[in-house]
Amino acid sequence: MEISQHARLSVAPMMDWTDRHCRAFHRVLSRQALLYTEMVTSAALVRGGAGHLLDFDMAEHPVALQLGGSDPTELAEATAMGVACGYAEVNLNVGCPSDRVQSGCFGAVLMERPALVAECLYAMVRAAGDVPVTMKCRIGVDDQDPAVILPDLLARMTDAGVDRVTVHARKAWLQGLSPKENREVPPLDYPLVYAMKDRFPGLHLSVNGGIATLEDALDHLDHVDGVMVGRAAYHDPAAILLEADSRIFGQSDTCPDRVTAALCMVPHIEAHLAQGGKLAQVTRHMLGLFAGLPGARGWRRTLSEGAHRPGAGVDVLHAALDRVARAAA
Repeated sequence: MEISQHARLSVAPMMDWTDRHCRAFHRVLSRQALLYTEMVTSAALVRGGAGHLLDFDMAEHPVALQLGGSDPTELAEATAMGVACGYAEVNLNVGCPSDRVQSGCFGAVLMERPALVAECLYAMVRAAGDVPVTMKCRIGVDDQDPAVILPDLLARMTDAGVDRVTVHARKAWLQGLSPKENREVPPLDYPLVYAMKDRFPGLHLSVNGGIATLEDALDHLDHVDGVMVGRAAYHDPAAILLEADSRIFGQSDTCPDRVTAALCMVPHIEAHLAQGGKLAQVTRHMLGLFAGLPGARGWRRTLSEGAHRPGAGVDVLHAALDRVARAAA
């Protein structure tokens, strides 16, 4: 399956959340969904010596690297580093509204500089070789007219050699709203995103923002090529990913149930502990596994309290599963 086909359903890059342990867990739930790293700045890789931020396990594939930056030369070098590490895609962030991103002149603020975005993408495409370069953006920022700015940006993107994009169907308000509010307050405009697919039929276009269920995803797939899910995939991962392979991709589901998913993480946890890691670094991403089901509270509490204790191991995970089993009996 080509990488663009995996993009029928993807899990959004989320700062402090979609690290390698989170991706290992999501991959247990779905073999097909496209996973993304947290945003990594090109400056950290090229000038900061933070090559360790590119670490991942090949078992996570298909996995894409998301970069943040605004210097074409630096982004090209960071792209080459990502390609050398084996990422299946390199994505440019043109959508994050956080203050620290704005101060670095990347993320959503770049929507005010579409010519620079095109220059960055062109440089990245040349550095990536056969590995696809993609973009994630908003429909606009602040007082921009999305019906004008978005098609202009997409046209420049295609001219730069990029043919796959994910559009978060909200504006980003760079002044006056927090990053959290920027995920909730500006209204969603799915019809505008659908219209971009009609206007640019050759683009592989995914929609992002406000998508909470697989049913939502399937509805969007009647209009666009892909769906990117963020917080819902993190807080209730099984609801989004456990049946995704069959319902979204027409393949056999990877994992039969939530308990099996938890047990499948034991080898990853043991390897992480053997390298000196902490249990909580893995299990914090698994707290929502039983969301909405009997035993969910006991599962979360056992993991949250037990995983932070000195020397905590997989016995904490088994104890949490026992709490679920007793609640379901």
